[in-house]
Amino acid sequence: MSPLPPSTMNAALDEELRALDMAGLKRSLRQVHQRRAGTVRLNDERVADFASNDYLGLAADPRVADAARAVLQTEGTGAAAARLISGNHPLHESLEYALARLKGCDRTLLFPSGYMVNVGAIPALADRGDVIYSDALNHASLIDGCRLSHATVRVFPHNDLAALEQMLERERHQYRRALIVVEGVFSMDGDCCPLDQLVPIARRHQAWTYVDDAHGTGVLGATGAGSLEHFGVSGQIDVVVGTLGKALGTAGAYVGGSRELVEFLVTRARSFIFTTGSPPAMAAATLEALRIAQSEGWRREAVRERARHVRTRLREAGFTPTGDDDSHIVPLVVGDPARTMAMVTDLHHRGFLVGGVRPPTVPAGTSRLRLSMSAVHPLELVDALATTLIERLHGS
Repeated sequence: MSPLPPSTMNAALDEELRALDMAGLKRSLRQVHQRRAGTVRLNDERVADFASNDYLGLAADPRVADAARAVLQTEGTGAAAARLISGNHPLHESLEYALARLKGCDRTLLFPSGYMVNVGAIPALADRGDVIYSDALNHASLIDGCRLSHATVRVFPHNDLAALEQMLERERHQYRRALIVVEGVFSMDGDCCPLDQLVPIARRHQAWTYVDDAHGTGVLGATGAGSLEHFGVSGQIDVVVGTLGKALGTAGAYVGGSRELVEFLVTRARSFIFTTGSPPAMAAATLEALRIAQSEGWRREAVRERARHVRTRLREAGFTPTGDDDSHIVPLVVGDPARTMAMVTDLHHRGFLVGGVRPPTVPAGTSRLRLSMSAVHPLELVDALATTLIERLHGS
């Protein structure tokens, strides 16, 4: 038998990697650990962390860790099965009830991640013969969920609800179901969808509303319930999604809405049906994080106060961050991906970990620094970031 020819895969991938590197789009992993008071250890040095989504400072809260530890000792590490088989723990259901109360909906359903919610729920709700209207700046998981649905997908300009309504008026009658998919807080732009304006448009055209509130939950609203509470539409959104690994500092995600919605997704959402349940200890940790978030309202104001301070400093220096003025996410568009990552590296050398966001995460030509605040950032550290960033921008 003649020997098999060598595989050509590695050479082909190496060529693509070199092209990505030349374009400033190659990615790599860094070791980040020992999260403490708004700082982390990056490899072997401690730096100020302005790149995470730990908005309320709960990811390293010892009370949350203690709640997980107690359940680990009694229940072990994993659910051991899909929830429809034998992996449905009472703590899962306790957390689902607590999240439903928070979001003002009848029921919620836990998923291992926000990505898994969106690639499971959207295809379950929309199929061939249906139409999805998706905001142009929606997260990749929403885009992928729309693609997997086999529905017709229409993309409307970012937050342009007038354009959305024109599209509905023109073509809604052609489809069985219509689903409008948006984010509560857009993670890369720091602005909100005006949900109080979206709901009446959807109702007029018999369209369902789907809001991913990953970055609003825990931060926005009088009680931290998120974007729906902030805009006064709690209970009026058909499908609401949120994650647990951002403001609540744990891991996992949920989808919420009516009893009928949750029962339908239990039966039809493939990313729920065919995956192991999340660890019970993580549900216990999240219940404790929810308790802290609701009882310590100062955290919500603190994170927004820090973001307002950075925005003010940048504007006074002649730079204009994007997003809403009261948003806890402060994006600063640089443009070129290579220049963006050079600034990230320089800020790291000066003691600050800042997110550099490039295509395909954001559109070409809009690479940016993404500054995310935390309630536990000392004010002097926030001010030092602003000073350092302004010096770097003036020098570039």
